[in-house]
Formats: sequence, C-alpha cells, structure tokens
Amino acid sequence: MIAPRPPLDAAVVVADRRAERAAARRAKARRGQLIAATSTLVIGGALVALILTSPGWPEVRDTFLSVEVFRESFPDILRAFWLDVRVFLIVEVAVLILGLLVALTRTVDAPALFPLRILAVVYTDLFRGIPTILLVYLIGFGVPALALEGLPTEPVVLGGIALTLSYGAYVSEVYRAGLRSVHRGQRDAALAIGLTERQALRHVILPQAVRRVGPPLLNDFIALQKDVALIAIIGVAGEAFRVAQIQAASDFNYTPLIAAAMLYLAITIPLARLLDRWERGHGGRTR
Repeated sequence: MIAPRPPLDAAVVVADRRAERAAARRAKARRGQLIAATSTLVIGGALVALILTSPGWPEVRDTFLSVEVFRESFPDILRAFWLDVRVFLIVEVAVLILGLLVALTRTVDAPALFPLRILAVVYTDLFRGIPTILLVYLIGFGVPALALEGLPTEPVVLGGIALTLSYGAYVSEVYRAGLRSVHRGQRDAALAIGLTERQALRHVILPQAVRRVGPPLLNDFIALQKDVALIAIIGVAGEAFRVAQIQAASDFNYTPLIAAAMLYLAITIPLARLLDRWERGHGGRTR
C-alpha cells in the first residue's frame, strides 16, 4: 500500500524548520569564530605588549632580530639549508627501507629467520635507547677512529648513517604496529584464493598496514627534518645550523640562528598541516 503524500503545507513547514536549523547552526558557528578570533587577539595582544614593554626588549631586538644582520646572513644560510634538505630526503628513503625490513623480519614466523629476528630485536632496543645526538657523536667520531679501509669518513655521510640507524629503529616499530593491526582473516582470505604467503604479504597485508601507519610515519619525518641539524655537531661544513652558528659567533649577534629557525619552520609547519589533514582523512576511513 502506497503511503499518502503529506499535504503541501506540511512539506513547507518541514522545509522551513530545516532552514531554521541550518541558519541556527551557521549563526552558532559565526559566534564561535568571532569569540575565538576575539580571544586570540586579546591574548596575542597582551603577550606582544608584555614583550615590547619589557625592560630588556631593546637588547633582545638588537641581538636576535636585527634586520641588517638578517639581510646579510640569510643568503648564506639559505644556500646551506639545501644540504639539510638533501640529507633529509636521502635519510628518509633509507629509514623507510630499513624500518620495513626490520619490521618484516620481526613479524615473519619462519623458523629459519629466528637468528635474524633476534638481531632485529637487539637493533631496535639498542638504537631506540640511545639518544640521537649521542649516536651522532659516537658514529661521527668513532668510525673514523677505527682507521679501517673502506669505511666512510665524511662527516655528512656518518651523520646520515647515525640518523638512519636511530630513526630506522623507531620507524620499524611503527611498521610492525601496522602489520599487527591487519586482521589475520585478511591473510587467510588471501591464501584461500590461491595467493602464496609472500603474495599475501605484498598485495594484501602490507598495503593495508602502510595506509594505517601513514600519519605516525609522517610525524617521525617531521622530527627527522629537525634532527638533521644534529650533524653540525660533528663538523659538517655547509650545514644551515653550522653556518648560522659561525655567523652568530663572529659578532655575538644571534639573528642568524633565528634565520635558520625560520627555514626549518618553513618545512615543518606545512608537513604538520599535511599530517593533520591526513589524520582527519585516516580517521574518517577507519570509522
């Protein structure tokens, strides 16, 4: 039996109510935005006023925010920053590969791989437990001290190796969490349709795991971009922080360090916003 259509007046009333609710939501959103903007201006203005009226502000301005020093130092720091970017990109690829290999070694249950699993556990525990700055010191100065043929001696290479070993341990655990999060039924279903263990891992389990751990991986690489500056402590010439440090020490003006910080922010802030967007999309898919 077909239900009778509601009278025209009732349909108009329903439409009017929907329009009223939509208008109320828009008005509430505008009020919230106005309150947020007002509170931000008030708090921000108060902080700016507190800084500008502080007794030491003129000295801080001349020491950290000198326009002339910034104009003179920024081109050299910008050229040096490209070394940081290149190191970051190379180390990022190496970390992705190393972390995935370690994670797969720890999750595959083949008896023949037991010694490799033990080695992977030792590697993860060891390099996650050592602070990255200390690891850069140990590798940057310890490897050349061995004086063995064939070992790299360039500080930038040694610094990249130290960062790869440190972040590879963290990323391997991120990968492993993603692999463990894929339900075993996915593997069983892949085997049921005729895929081998390797094919199931490659085409079914691994793609799902990588999609799930995308946001935490990106978060690790935001941290890696900042930690590239640590290679300056082993004497890497031409690195942005090192160049800014030298220029700051030449006349005891720290504006070059602010210039270097701005360059790092120019990379990390867009990555952070990309991470927020990715997490929102990821959360929507998982729900």
